[in-house]
Amino acid sequence: MPVIYLETFIEAPIETCFDLARDIDIHMKSTKETNEKAIGGVTSGLLEVGDFVTWEATHLGVKQTLTAQVTAMNRPDWFIDEMVAGAFHSFVHTHRFEEMDGVTLMIDQFIYKAPFGIAGTIANVIFLKRYMHRFLHKRATTLKAIAEEN
Repeated sequence: MPVIYLETFIEAPIETCFDLARDIDIHMKSTKETNEKAIGGVTSGLLEVGDFVTWEATHLGVKQTLTAQVTAMNRPDWFIDEMVAGAFHSFVHTHRFEEMDGVTLMIDQFIYKAPFGIAGTIANVIFLKRYMHRFLHKRATTLKAIAEEN
């Protein structure tokens, strides 16, 4: 299964970074290019263990919905969300945070399986992994900017 791994250094406290990463409203700000909106489950505020959220967004020119659940959390060090319904065959997104001398290292590990069998595997090689890397990087960059403003 493909893995996307990103490290982002943020000059903000670990608790701030952790809470921003699980904030629905911040997520919508960081994904405004895809017009992402929370339309079901928890639709604002901070996600907690067991919470579901259904997102509506336009990716690759197609309007889609995706439901994810926060399946595990250890504040402020990490949390995991997993797709329960949506365009992917599956995904697990682990968000980790490490504090080092007043700087927080935010680590995104996104493990996924493309839909549509062999066609999805080919799409992944041609464009999907690059698209998802760019999407997650943009989200991390926006979260960093918001955290460092405070």
